[in-house]
Amino acid sequence: MHTAASPEQLLARRARERFVAEMGRKMGEVGIAIKERLTQLLEQVSSVREMQDRRDAWTLFQSHGRAWEDGTVAAWKQALAGAAPPAAAPPRAGALTLELVGDEVMENQILASRMGMVMQDVAGSAYQDLCARILHLERAPELDAHDVLRPDTLALTLVQQWTVAGLGRGILPLVSEVLQRELAADTLSACMAVNDFLAAAGVMPPDDLRSRVRRTGPGNLSPMARSPASDWPEDEDSDLHPPQPHAVQATRRGPATSQTLGDDVERQRHLADGPMVAAMSPLARARRRAQGVLGQLRRVLSEQAAGVFEPTAKQELSATLVHAINRHRSAPDPELMMIGDTDMGTVADGGQAGVVRAAGVLRERSNELKRQATTNSEKATIEIVALMFQSILAEERIPPSVRVWFARLQLPVLRVALAEPEFFGTLSHPARQLIDRMGSCAMGFDAAAIGGTALEVEIRRVVQVIEQYPETGRRVFQLVYDEFQKFLSKYLTEKGAASKVVSVAQQIEQKETLAIQYTIELRNMLKDIPVRDEVREFLFKIWAEVLALAAVRKGAQDEETVALKRSAADLVWAASAKPNRADRARVIQSLPQLLQRLRQGMTLLGLASPVQEGHIKRISDTLADAFMSKTEAIPQARIDMMAARLANLEDFVSDESMGDLPLDAESIEMMLGIDASSIDVIADAGAKPSDATMAWAHELQLGHWFTLDHNQKISQVQFAWRSDRKQLHLFASMDGRSYLIQAKRLAAYLQAGLLVPQEQEALTLRATRQALEKLDANPERLLAA
Repeated sequence: MHTAASPEQLLARRARERFVAEMGRKMGEVGIAIKERLTQLLEQVSSVREMQDRRDAWTLFQSHGRAWEDGTVAAWKQALAGAAPPAAAPPRAGALTLELVGDEVMENQILASRMGMVMQDVAGSAYQDLCARILHLERAPELDAHDVLRPDTLALTLVQQWTVAGLGRGILPLVSEVLQRELAADTLSACMAVNDFLAAAGVMPPDDLRSRVRRTGPGNLSPMARSPASDWPEDEDSDLHPPQPHAVQATRRGPATSQTLGDDVERQRHLADGPMVAAMSPLARARRRAQGVLGQLRRVLSEQAAGVFEPTAKQELSATLVHAINRHRSAPDPELMMIGDTDMGTVADGGQAGVVRAAGVLRERSNELKRQATTNSEKATIEIVALMFQSILAEERIPPSVRVWFARLQLPVLRVALAEPEFFGTLSHPARQLIDRMGSCAMGFDAAAIGGTALEVEIRRVVQVIEQYPETGRRVFQLVYDEFQKFLSKYLTEKGAASKVVSVAQQIEQKETLAIQYTIELRNMLKDIPVRDEVREFLFKIWAEVLALAAVRKGAQDEETVALKRSAADLVWAASAKPNRADRARVIQSLPQLLQRLRQGMTLLGLASPVQEGHIKRISDTLADAFMSKTEAIPQARIDMMAARLANLEDFVSDESMGDLPLDAESIEMMLGIDASSIDVIADAGAKPSDATMAWAHELQLGHWFTLDHNQKISQVQFAWRSDRKQLHLFASMDGRSYLIQAKRLAAYLQAGLLVPQEQEALTLRATRQALEKLDANPERLLAA
């Protein structure tokens, strides 16, 4: 017997209908954005194969794009009407199903899962509020696995309709970025619209509803359900996500370290999104594990300061605490100031005694501030910051002089943490980023090596600038962090050996990229001109390299470079048919000078004399055949037009990376005329790393230290420079040797464990983890005065 739906259920259904209508209304704009992206790709210079693929993609979407838009909207409405769930949807937890899953189905799931995560992250609290309201109306613990409100359901339907509409899967990678961006913005807009609709209907406020959202187990993880303690601000610089409730329960059953918590969260994530997690880079997976630590920290603060601590709101501090903090800021601890201003590198014990004294001063000051605090939230924040800085001061891999300067940042950081609780919920807070960055850069130095260096001077300057600001907040830390980043980019490449290597690497990348781009442009120029194959091959394979090297070494408009460009047009004309006597006489007169310029260019390229003579002979034979040809000559106007275009060739090529560089270590000195004896060039050599490790390689930050195992030699190296096109990466060792590594080989070294980061997690995250471990062992200290 059919049971009539309750008013709440009807309201929930109307909310879903409005959500689907809002998403469907935006599909036209999504289609326009995809067309614009494909048009942009069509205009970019690339290989012939890629340009053809892009033209095919553009043409296909022009004819099938509207069918995809309409099909997607229709499929969403069908899902709304209660049709059978998509065939590609994963089974429910607890159901034992054994079946073969096709590659296309799995790829759809992976892509939809990634899109869904981006959509959910951008929608943020608006999406969470909507789901909480729906769950409240329906008296349900979670949304159905195939609910149309779920981003992964929306994305999976959209991806399936892509192939149904006749669009090739090969087009999706070209537009995935813009597709995710548009869908994420549309999801946020739709959530906000439906939330307004439900609020007008009198549905309970989201703060009351969130506490009712629950998950039933790790096998059925609903992406919208978050506990109040984990409702922290979104981290715009990473794809971290809040920990699952089962991890919270683990801490209540008994002692659980933060490391265990992070691993527990990661296991649940892997169960829920296995294929997607497997495709992520190691750094992204590390950030996910790190979120377990931050989530636990937020829960500790919320539980200990119930009713006082608000995870997203700015905090109003008690008057006594404000007075105590201002007193310390206006009259800093004399002993701490004396320790920091001392040249720690000259102390017999390497400055360790100064670190111990600084730790004692900080502990006493924290205890005093806790006694002045009047709320549990203030006391808990003071204690956690104090424990974090104890951990930082105990980090023996950082030179003592740097740690002492870090000690002077405890008070400014405490002021930020008290006023901005988001400091505890995101790894991208500038205060964290600044300390992490300075710590990672200093980690490769010992006490003697760093003393008096520009890096130590800059760290000292940064700390003193922060101390001098009357109000220390996010803005101040962001300002000095940006300044430190700029300093770092110069500091790492201005040292003698590294500076020379960077100059060489920039020229290599510029030369190789220009050679590829010049080849493409020459092909475009000659596609409608009758030119013998021998001349085409010489221009594409030899002369493009000559022009690129001349442009790098002498300048694009240098007199010699311009003459070499003109030689290409002269060669095309000389090798064309010469039906009249005047043209033949002109060729005979200009031939010696043309051949001389060709030899000059090949000498610049470093070709051996026998190789040069081989090319000259083939060209001479071609010119002789042109004398006998009876075909129509190339009009002089076309030759003049080609010469003019060659003279300003750089105006017709893009600055896009053109793929792998054919880097040859042995030809560096010959090509660029420099001494490369201190450079180890590690070329790609056919390396085929996974996409995840390629993403990892692109995420490496300048200044970080690594252990490099190259040709059975272990070296401590610092990541010093990345080329503009991300094709070349420079690592510098303390002994002055440099390692220039191409992108794919770098990823292969990371994948094989031949290049290992010396720091597996950020300094402040490690400090947070250790602080929580101390609180696990002694929870009473959190609020003890």
